[in-house]
Amino acid sequence: MAAERRLRVAVLGAGLIGVDLADRIGRSPKLDVALVAGRTQDSLGLRRAAEMGHPTSAGGIHAVVEQGPFDVVCDATNADSHAEHWAAVRMSGGTLIDLTPTGRGTVIVPGINSDQARADRHLNLVSCGGQASIPVLHAIAQRCTPTYIEVVSTGATASAGRATRLNLDQYIATTSHAIRTFTGTRDVKVMVNISPARPAPPFRVAMTVLAADIRSAPLRTSIAAAAETVRTYVPGFKVTSLAVTSDRISVVVEVTASGGRLPRHAGSIDVINAAAVLLSEQAVTASR
Repeated sequence: MAAERRLRVAVLGAGLIGVDLADRIGRSPKLDVALVAGRTQDSLGLRRAAEMGHPTSAGGIHAVVEQGPFDVVCDATNADSHAEHWAAVRMSGGTLIDLTPTGRGTVIVPGINSDQARADRHLNLVSCGGQASIPVLHAIAQRCTPTYIEVVSTGATASAGRATRLNLDQYIATTSHAIRTFTGTRDVKVMVNISPARPAPPFRVAMTVLAADIRSAPLRTSIAAAAETVRTYVPGFKVTSLAVTSDRISVVVEVTASGGRLPRHAGSIDVINAAAVLLSEQAVTASR
């Protein structure tokens, strides 16, 4: 039998997220890193990608267009540039996975609506905080009717690159909108902390949910099932605290990076890159 064709994937962006993403894609049995495109030739990210054996270019989106088409393009740059990137690649016939917090395209959270990814070529992964919190919040919303949701994400300074810091406003707005969409809750508050603590803390997301119709046992079962689903592609995901009363749910999840080039505290990168690789691999099945 002929060998299954690997999909050609371009990674746009050579920062913390882009380099780790290229490493993960390179280890996938279904994907090939066909290009890592940055904007500065002597950047540390492009040097590291080249050391891994991947083709690189400092031509940014222009290199992606010129060297394409690609089956999948993963945009790991910044929210302000994404609209230009989608406009440049939308006619190529491939799938664009947006790892920036723009909220554009079809919002996908694996384990909840991965099937919708096949209906669109422009996919959005919300944010690292969204990928960590929404599976749990969606499970909660299946068991009660939240009237208020508060989400506080805390990540290590070393895990927050320049684009992440520049995009904090978009991060909060996009994550809030996605939580409203997946839970049906209008009153949502999202906050982000970047911690300089030493040793660096793991990526942590604390959620508070208010509701009037909480039943503890079914709720705990649903949250455990949601966490188990996330662990199938993010092994370092775990619920570290869960308290339930008649009208309030407090739940904390932590994500520690496992394997690859990331330090353990970089769970924020781990959770969104794992989702991007999973969707890219699912595109293999869709293309057959």
